[in-house]
Amino acid sequence: MEQYLCSMNFLELVQQRESCRAYNPAKPVEKEKLERCIEAARLAPSACNAQPWKFIIVDEPELKNKISVAADSRLLGFNHFAKESPVLVVVVRESANLTSKLGTLLKDKPYPLMDVGIAAEHFCLQATSEGLGTCIMGWFDEKKVKALLGIPANKRAELIISVGYPATGDLRKKMRKPVEEIRTYNRY
Repeated sequence: MEQYLCSMNFLELVQQRESCRAYNPAKPVEKEKLERCIEAARLAPSACNAQPWKFIIVDEPELKNKISVAADSRLLGFNHFAKESPVLVVVVRESANLTSKLGTLLKDKPYPLMDVGIAAEHFCLQATSEGLGTCIMGWFDEKKVKALLGIPANKRAELIISVGYPATGDLRKKMRKPVEEIRTYNRY
């Protein structure tokens, strides 16, 4: 088994990953990099190993532009940057296996949604390590996206990930709660 060495440790990678909302539309994303991102998503853990996801890479410009229109909310100003992104990846929630479905019902926890989120973040972290920017979008016209991509009616298009080279190399300062607000030991 080959071992790959990452040029940065995990915390450095996480610090580099941000929601990119400005892309260099003139610089296409190499297929090899997209394939490594898909491989990272494929290797993500899931409840009962259900792997309830499918990633649709949309890199054909006309179709990508139609998907970006379905993601754009002029009223609220969401996702207008998707038009600049050379690639959009639509993450579809697939049917979970029987044990994951049973666990979802018995524990009242949406394991497939959690699994999709984990796989999407694996994709985005790999993209970051490749020098790419990403933004995970949940606000879009799902009905239009499903129609454009031929996604079956019984499936859910849960997320769209914009992918491309960032317009600048500048990172924004991360605004996060202090660790004391999110962590306790032994009790709530």
